[in-house]
Amino acid sequence: MTDALFGLVANYGVWVLAASCYLSCLLVPIPTSLLMLAGGAFVAAGDLDGGTAFAGAWLGAVLGDQTGFAIGRRFGPLLERFTARRESRKRIYGRAMDTVRRKGEIGVFFSTWLFAPLGPWVNMAAGASGLPWLRFTLWDAAGEAIWVFGYIALGYSFAGQLILISDLTSSLSGFLVAGLITVVLGWMLLRRARRSGGDKRGA
Repeated sequence: MTDALFGLVANYGVWVLAASCYLSCLLVPIPTSLLMLAGGAFVAAGDLDGGTAFAGAWLGAVLGDQTGFAIGRRFGPLLERFTARRESRKRIYGRAMDTVRRKGEIGVFFSTWLFAPLGPWVNMAAGASGLPWLRFTLWDAAGEAIWVFGYIALGYSFAGQLILISDLTSSLSGFLVAGLITVVLGWMLLRRARRSGGDKRGA
C-alpha cells in the first residue's frame, strides 16, 4: 500500500496532496499524513517544489475545513440529530462542540494539528455554534500551516525512513514525538550554520 501511495504522489504530485488534505478534513479515511511525508521526500529528491507542495496541501486542508464549517452552519440541527444516532459519533461531536464553546477560535487552532482527529468535527461544530467565519478562518489557516509544514518537513528531513516516521506519527503521542524531532533537527541545523559562519569569519 505504501508503494501505491508513493506512486500517486510521484505521478500526480501536488494535486494528490491537495485532494487528500481536502477529503481528510471531511472525515474521509485517507492516509494523508503518509502522503504528505512522501511529498516531503519528493521535495528532498528534487522531484517536487517545496513551496508548491506546501501551498497545495495547505490550500486543500483549508478548503476542506471551510466545507466542514459550511456544513455545520447550514445543517447544524440535522447534524446534531445524525450524530445522536450512534453513541461514538454523539460523544465526539459533543466533545467538539464543547471545545468550540469553551475555547472558541483557539480550540479550532489546536484541533487542526495538535488534536487533528477531532479537527473535522470541530469545523462542523464551529459552524453550527455560530462562531464568526473570519475568526474561524484566520485561526484555522494558521493551524493548518503548522500541520502541513510539520509533515512535509519531516518527510523532507527523514526521506529515507518514511515508514518509521509514519508509524511514529500515526497517533497523537507520535506526532508530538515527530514535532520534537523537527525542533531538535532545526536546532542542530542552526548550530551548524552558526558554527560554519564563525569559521568563515575566523578565516
